[in-house]
Amino acid sequence: MAFARDTAVQQTDSHTYTANFSGDWVIGSVPHGGYVTSIFQTVAKKHFSTTLSKQNQPHLLALHLEFLRRTDVGPATFVVRDVKLGRQMSIIHVTLSQGDREEVLGYITHTNLAAEQGSSFDTHWVSRAELSGVDVATLENGTNPVYVEKQAWPETKFRKATTHYRSWFPRKGQPIQSGYDFWSCPTNPEERWTPETLGYLVDSFPQILESYLYGGLDPYSVKLDTDPSLRELRKERAKDLKPHWYPTVLLNIDVKKLLPEEGVKFLFTRVQAKQIKNGRYDVEVIILDEGGDVVALSHHICLAVSAERNMAARRKGGEGTKL
Repeated sequence: MAFARDTAVQQTDSHTYTANFSGDWVIGSVPHGGYVTSIFQTVAKKHFSTTLSKQNQPHLLALHLEFLRRTDVGPATFVVRDVKLGRQMSIIHVTLSQGDREEVLGYITHTNLAAEQGSSFDTHWVSRAELSGVDVATLENGTNPVYVEKQAWPETKFRKATTHYRSWFPRKGQPIQSGYDFWSCPTNPEERWTPETLGYLVDSFPQILESYLYGGLDPYSVKLDTDPSLRELRKERAKDLKPHWYPTVLLNIDVKKLLPEEGVKFLFTRVQAKQIKNGRYDVEVIILDEGGDVVALSHHICLAVSAERNMAARRKGGEGTKL
C-alpha cells in the first residue's frame, strides 16, 4: 500500500526513529503537513508497541504538533522522550529533525480505547451535515441524491498531496462560504482510512480562503465540472490572483472513536473557519463515519502566504515557521 509504504518508520534505538519523506505527498516542494502528522502517528504507534509495550496503550488519544520550519523531501529523524507514563494514558514528546534543523515538535497521548470505561451520556450534538440515511454505496455509483463526486480539485500540480483521495461534495453547493462538507475515500481501491491515516485526513480539505479570493465563486464547486461558463469565469478571475500557500502552524487531533485496524472506505469531513484576518486563520475539522459517529476532532492555525515562499531557498539558520 502506498500510504503505509510512504509513512513507514525504522527504529534505530529505543527512542529514535527514521523515515523518508516521499515526493508524492507534497504541496509545492514541502511535504504535506497531514502526511507528516501521520508519520508522527506511526512513530508513536511503533514506540508504544516496542519500547513502551508494557503500557498496553496502543491507540492514539490526542496529538499536538507545532510546525517550526518547513520540512523537505528525504530522510528525517524522530527522537522520542517519555514524558508521563500512566496506567490509563501516557504522553511522549517527539522532535522531528532534518540535518541540524528541528522542524516539528509534538506531544502525543496514547491509551487503550478498547478498554475505556466510565460515564457515557448522549449530548444530542448533531452536525449540520446531511448525513441521515446516506448509503455510502450510492456515492461511487453516482446515485446519491445529496452528494456527487468532485472530478478535479484546483492546482493539483502544486498540491500533489491532494491527489490521493476521491471526494464527494454537495450537489447544491456548500451550505456556508466559510466551510466545506464532503465524503472521501482513498484513490487506491485497495487502501482504507485507518487510525494512522487520520493525521493526513484532518489536514486534507479544500482551501477555504479561495472562495473569498475568487469573489464568492467556489473553485471547488461540483458545478465547475459540468458548466463551461463557470470554468471560464474562474479562469478570468484567476488572472489577477497570485498563487497562495496555506501552511499549518499548529495542528491538534482528538480521537473520539477507534477505527478498525483494517480501516473503513468512506469518512465524512466537515471543515470551517471562524475568523480569517491578517493572513492567519483557524480551521475546525470534524470527522464522522457513515453512522454519524464522531471519529476525530481537529483544530489548526494556518497562514495564507505567497506560494513563492514554498519554493524559496531557506534562510540561513533555517528560521521561519514551516515556511
